[in-house]
Amino acid sequence: MINYIPREFDIVRDRERCIDCGCCVRQCGFDCHYFDDDGKTVVADSTRCVACHRCVDLCPTGALSIRKHVCDYKDNANWTPRIQQEICRQAATGGVLLSAMGNPREYPIYWDKILLNASQVTNPSIDPLREPMEIRTILGRKPEKLTAVKKGKSQTEMPPQVMLETPIMFSAMSFGSISLNAQKTLAIAAKNLGTLFNTGEGGLHPELSDWSDYAVVQVASGRFGVHKEYLNNSKFIEIKIGQGAKPGIGGHLPGEKVTVEVSNARMIPEGSDAISPAPHHDIYSIEDLRQLIWSLKQATNNEKPISVKIAAVHNIAAIASGVARAGADIVVIDGYRGGTGAAPTRIRDNVGIPIELALAAADQRLRDESIRSRVSLVAAGSFRCSSDIVKAIALGADACYVASAPLIAMGCHMCQKCNTGICNWGIATQRPELTRRLNPEIAHERVENLINAWNHEIKEIMGGMGINSVDSLRGNRLMLRGIGLSDKELEILGIKHAGE
Repeated sequence: MINYIPREFDIVRDRERCIDCGCCVRQCGFDCHYFDDDGKTVVADSTRCVACHRCVDLCPTGALSIRKHVCDYKDNANWTPRIQQEICRQAATGGVLLSAMGNPREYPIYWDKILLNASQVTNPSIDPLREPMEIRTILGRKPEKLTAVKKGKSQTEMPPQVMLETPIMFSAMSFGSISLNAQKTLAIAAKNLGTLFNTGEGGLHPELSDWSDYAVVQVASGRFGVHKEYLNNSKFIEIKIGQGAKPGIGGHLPGEKVTVEVSNARMIPEGSDAISPAPHHDIYSIEDLRQLIWSLKQATNNEKPISVKIAAVHNIAAIASGVARAGADIVVIDGYRGGTGAAPTRIRDNVGIPIELALAAADQRLRDESIRSRVSLVAAGSFRCSSDIVKAIALGADACYVASAPLIAMGCHMCQKCNTGICNWGIATQRPELTRRLNPEIAHERVENLINAWNHEIKEIMGGMGINSVDSLRGNRLMLRGIGLSDKELEILGIKHAGE
């Protein structure tokens, strides 16, 4: 049968360097490399290559490289090669196109169009190496007022809150979508960094019970693995209403990825598809959401904050306001560039709005309604570096979720094939021969190095602003200026243009 779609990459093998050791054959889960009929010479099938670079990075002689395959199409601004290839895939399969990781389309990245202020003469900067710099963050509802007695001791009963040593948490990635070793890596790193990791909607694996004090557990529409012990083995609980990569639809973990361990964690039969419905079938109004929040608080003796995760969509400000009024302690807003293990391509690439605009709009609405203190705001959706985090906090976030960045620190090369269940780096797979490639005892150090580096950069940036605490930065949009943005974009972001 004619394929109609040219290959994406070429595997280039330097025959003078290649010693036919078979390392690439053993390392490639996509079977790109194999021994020729003579059983001695290694050859490659470039049509299978996804550019994960596992073979390149581990080749002992440096004999391999991956190049984009060039196959020019006739110029057509409307019928681009990507569109034509996607039509051919659907013509061959009759199925929905699936994709993984975040939205790769060339939409505006507003972080890159926002500049930070810096202190000069009248407002001296702060040296974070010699002066205290506070990046500790507290999530949860704040009391309306504090009542103190003599010596300053507070009499106010505080709502359940969570203290983080950094404004960065690890976002939801379920056991099933990623391997247990990947989850362990995040759990160990979260404990050592003084932050939290999110289990996603896949339940809590028994081997992660030692890190329950650093876990956020999810209650999604499928209710996979949800029971009272699960809820109480956490720092806080997150009700997942929507996800940035696929707003408005549910989830699907294919049966072939539901191993014995996954079935036990999710409390479903081995080999069965784990399908999360699009809606929670007990939530069709803000009043229904209020009832679920109340029920979860009862199940945990009112000891844990309750978070609600919503996708960044149109009218996000009103939605965030409703969630706050429903009794949520934390509102998580996930932007359209957020990653995923699998999502319909058309949904991932066309539904939702940028986290920058959604965050600013929601923060301003909550302030306008004088209910900002009722909830903490957590932003998610493709934070790439420390300056993105600083800008998000200045736009109103209390903390930020990151997922893709720590996966890249573990070894992910963004080949975007998570939905296949094959991951040569042992991250987004359940195949034992692949998962063992990721050693949590090594990988957690790389993740910690990344976040520690970001923490240092956050302190440096804040010091340059003349700000010595995250609390003073939060919602401080005077420290931001836009460049190359329209008046409407500046209005929604609530910032001035550079030069003003």
